[in-house]
Amino acid sequence: MKFLLKLIVVLLSIAGILLITAFFVDGKFTVTRTVTVERPRSEVVDYVRYLDNQQLYSVWYKMDPAIKTSTSGEDGTVGYITRWSSNKEDIGKGEQEITKIIDGVGFDSELRFKEPMEVTSQASLRTKVISANQSSITWTIKGETPYPFNLLSLFVDMDKELGPDLEKGLKNLKNILESENN
Repeated sequence: MKFLLKLIVVLLSIAGILLITAFFVDGKFTVTRTVTVERPRSEVVDYVRYLDNQQLYSVWYKMDPAIKTSTSGEDGTVGYITRWSSNKEDIGKGEQEITKIIDGVGFDSELRFKEPMEVTSQASLRTKVISANQSSITWTIKGETPYPFNLLSLFVDMDKELGPDLEKGLKNLKNILESENN
């Protein structure tokens, strides 16, 4: 009985230390990737400003061919929302809303993940002119892991977790934009 009591005290102490430590851990993250495409900026912006086009290049949509989507509003305008639902835990359920359009440059959006965990992040797609027929596209996701899950940021590097997915998505986007049919 004494052993069990000591074990419970030790486990509660460890849990307490972890929860206290989590108060001091910054769970904020920013992940950014850029790609150069052989297309004029205006063509790039005309394509990326529509959230529905992400279904063609984002790796998260490609992970689950059975993903269910719905939308509200007018795509390419502030307030447009696309929702997704997947049985795959890596994708889960959530929505993305265009929050700001920067004419001729790109847009900002809010990502609201519902499952497997409720988290809100900010995303943006920005373009820059490199030359008359060459542009860069920068995809950024910023967020904050909520307490007490922010403790995981000591062990999980969000840049290494999300970065490769952004790179693949930008590579897919580059291929689409540079294809002969576009």
